[in-house]
Amino acid sequence: MPRLSVFDRSMLTATLRKQHDVVARRQAIACGMTDNAIRHRIRADGPWQVALPGIYVVGSGGLSDKQRAVAAFLYAGRAIAVTGEAAVAWHGSPGRRPALIDVLVPPQHKRSDAGFARLWRTSVPPGATFQDGVVSYVALDRAIADAARQLTDMSEVRDLVASAVQRGKVDIWQIARELDLGPKQGSARLRLALAEVSEGVRSVAENDLRLIVRQFRLPAPLYNPELFADGKFIARPDAWWPAQGVAVEVESKAWHLSPADWERTLNRRARMAAEGIVVLPFPPSKLRTARQQVAREIRAALQKSRGPLSHISECPVGSQPTQVQRPGRHGRQGSTGPSPAGRGAGR
Repeated sequence: MPRLSVFDRSMLTATLRKQHDVVARRQAIACGMTDNAIRHRIRADGPWQVALPGIYVVGSGGLSDKQRAVAAFLYAGRAIAVTGEAAVAWHGSPGRRPALIDVLVPPQHKRSDAGFARLWRTSVPPGATFQDGVVSYVALDRAIADAARQLTDMSEVRDLVASAVQRGKVDIWQIARELDLGPKQGSARLRLALAEVSEGVRSVAENDLRLIVRQFRLPAPLYNPELFADGKFIARPDAWWPAQGVAVEVESKAWHLSPADWERTLNRRARMAAEGIVVLPFPPSKLRTARQQVAREIRAALQKSRGPLSHISECPVGSQPTQVQRPGRHGRQGSTGPSPAGRGAGR
């Protein structure tokens, strides 16, 4: 069958090299291969195997992760980017090997799922993509958000988020942003996981703040005191320098898991600023990676201070002030009475 060999071999070889030995039928035809030549290669004992409809792989063994991604991306046709667990794995975040490769496509795309290729029509294109050969991948925050919506086991969603955040590959606020941009359906487990993980990261970040204070020999603050102005509760910052009227807040509570969280953050900051308190907010990532800069900013604020704010009083954590007014759960003025120990309302 000599005619089966008449095609642009160098072009086919270059295509296979770029695509991890994966080629689409349309690409093979563009190289000059005939239908008979393709059928000859994908026969039962031939050198190629069919990975997906119209997508072929050189060899007869199992496909690698990169081959599966290339095959799904080529099969999609008008592909935007690979997302979900396959993209999470590509970014190097721990996780299971996905059974399906999720590919984002335009809303009006007609092609259906096939084999291990699952196509997701989206009207919210990813803000950033990363190229690996012919395949585009979404950013890790988008990949996690999309993957979490497909998981039904809460422990898997929690591990997905925690593994990426604790290794410093992504910040919670980035995942929360993608959560807000995407569909509400299927987001409940991710929202809960973000809240749980943010509390864990917060405790680590508060410890980082204490280390910075000691390492750079900053004046010792009060940690987690409740602040009052003329008897009215204001807020409970993570660190407070009463002699200077300066407060530091770890921003995990500002990783806005809902508009209400963001509003509470703004209200809390506004209450402190209205009383003349200088508030320095730091995200946990900065406390971890830019300690010297954080120390400089705190020291500068302390040095520029005009002194203590005489109308501000504080109650260290665990103490029980009496006859004080403080906002209720939603920031409304509550009745007078003792303040319970633990984090104050309104934070």
